[in-house]
Amino acid sequence: MLAIVNGCTVVGIEGFPVKVEVDVSRGMPGFEIVGLPDAAVKEARERVKAAIKNSGYQYPGTKITVNLAPADIKKEGPLFDLSIAIGILAATGQCPVPESSAMIIGELSLNGEVRAVKGMLSAAMAAAKSGYAVLYSPGQSAWEAALIDSLQVYPVKTLRHLVNVILGDELLEPLQPDQLLSSESQDNLDFLNIQGQEHVKRALEIAAAGGHNCLMIGPPGSGKTLLARSLPGILPQMSIEEALDVTRIHSVVDYTSLDRGLVRVRPFRSPHHSISFAGLIGGGHTPRPGEVSMAHHGVLFLDELPEFSRHTLEHLRQPLEDGHVTISRARYSCTFPAQFMMIASMNPCPCGYYGDDEKECTCSMGQIRKYLQKLSGPLLDRIDIHVSVPRVTYTQLTGEATGEDSQTIRSRVEQARTTQLKRFAEYNIYCNSSMGRPLVKQFCQMSDVAESLLRDAFEKLKFSARAYDRILKVSRTIADLAHSEIINERHIAEAIQYREGVI
Repeated sequence: MLAIVNGCTVVGIEGFPVKVEVDVSRGMPGFEIVGLPDAAVKEARERVKAAIKNSGYQYPGTKITVNLAPADIKKEGPLFDLSIAIGILAATGQCPVPESSAMIIGELSLNGEVRAVKGMLSAAMAAAKSGYAVLYSPGQSAWEAALIDSLQVYPVKTLRHLVNVILGDELLEPLQPDQLLSSESQDNLDFLNIQGQEHVKRALEIAAAGGHNCLMIGPPGSGKTLLARSLPGILPQMSIEEALDVTRIHSVVDYTSLDRGLVRVRPFRSPHHSISFAGLIGGGHTPRPGEVSMAHHGVLFLDELPEFSRHTLEHLRQPLEDGHVTISRARYSCTFPAQFMMIASMNPCPCGYYGDDEKECTCSMGQIRKYLQKLSGPLLDRIDIHVSVPRVTYTQLTGEATGEDSQTIRSRVEQARTTQLKRFAEYNIYCNSSMGRPLVKQFCQMSDVAESLLRDAFEKLKFSARAYDRILKVSRTIADLAHSEIINERHIAEAIQYREGVI
C-alpha cells in the first residue's frame, strides 16, 4: 500500500516542501530510502523502526521503500523521521493518511519521543508559501513555526501522541504565536560608566543611528573593546520583520539559543581572530551561515583587526557592500543575508604605542608599514567611520561621570531610525547605510555651502567615489540626529573628519 505524507527539507536557510512517499509491499524484508538523502536521512531507518516498535505499533516485516520527492534536491538532517514513521503506519493501516494540507516535521528518538530540529522557521515559511494550512512540529521547535500567522501549528510530544491526534482520540489546540519584543535583555554595558572618549561615543551613536561601519584605532587600554561592547545598549529595538530574519538564521545554526522562538535582541558577534574563512563568511561541504550572517541586523565586532587572516578579511568586501553572501557548490548555491554593522578595533602599530604622548613606540617604520598593510585600501574604503581612540588621562579616569547614559543616547538613535524607516518605506531597507547610489542622490540633498565644502575635500583628500557616497550617507545620519531635512555644512564637516584617515 502507498501513503504520501508532506515533509520539508532546509537547504542553507531556505525551506523546500518534500513529498514523503512510503510504499509497503510484499517481498524480502528491507527498508530503502531514495531521493538524494544524506547520511542522517538514511539513518532514519533505524530510528523509525525502533520508535514504531517502542510506541506500541506493529513494524511491517516486508519491503519498505521511501521516496523523497523531488529527487534533485539534497535531503539533509533528521527532519523526515516523523513523516516517514507516519507514512509507514498509514501504509499499513494503523493510522489514517494525514490531510493533504498538513506538513509533518520532527526527529524521533528510539522511544518515540519527538525531538527539536534545526531550521523550523524556514520550514514553516516554506509551508505557508506553498499553501499548507497545518504543521505538526516538535514541541520544542513549535514556537518558531507559530511565528507564521497563516499556519496552524500543533506541538507534538511523541509518535503515539501524533497518531492519536490524527485518529481524533486526542484534542490538540494550535499554538498561539508569541511575538512580543518587550523582553529584551538589559545587561549591556552603559556608556555612562565609560570615562572620557566623548568623541568616540558620538561616532558610535552615529554608527548606531545609520547602521554604519566603524573602525577604532588607539593604544592598548584606551577602551576600544569596552566601547564596542557597550554599543548594543544604544541600538534600536528590532522590528518584527528584522527579528524574523535573524531568527531564521539562528534557527538553522543554533536553534537551542532561541527564546520561545524569536530572537529579541540584536546580535552581537565577536569571533576570535583565528577564525577560518568558512567560519566568518560561511561555507563548508554543506553550506552554513558564517559569523557575518549570524550578525545580520546586528553587530560584527572584530577586535585586533590586523590579526585576522588577510585572505579572510578580503572576503568581507562583498557582504559589506551588498549585504549578503552567496556560497556556490556543484549542485546548488545558497545566499545568506549579511546586513550588519562592522565595528573593528586595532592598534596603530605592533607594539600599540605609535603616536602615543605618554609611551614611546618601539617599532621600526618597516614594522609599522607591514602591520598596516594587512588591511587593504578597498577594505578600509568600505568602513564609513574611522575614529582615533586616545589614551584616557588620570583625571578622566578618576573624575565623576559626566556623559549621557545609554538610554538617553538610544532614544535619539531610535528617533533617527524611525525617520529612516519612514523615508525608505517603499524600498525595503532599514537604515541610511543601505542606500544605493540612486537613493543617495534622491535623499542626500545638500545646501550650497555643504556641497562646496564636500567638493573641496574630495579634490584635496583624493576621496574615491565610494568614499563620496559613504560621506553623504554618514552626513544624512548626522542630519537625521539633528532633525534636519537638508544636509548642511556642519553635517558634512563632521562626516569628513571620520574619513580623513587616522591610519
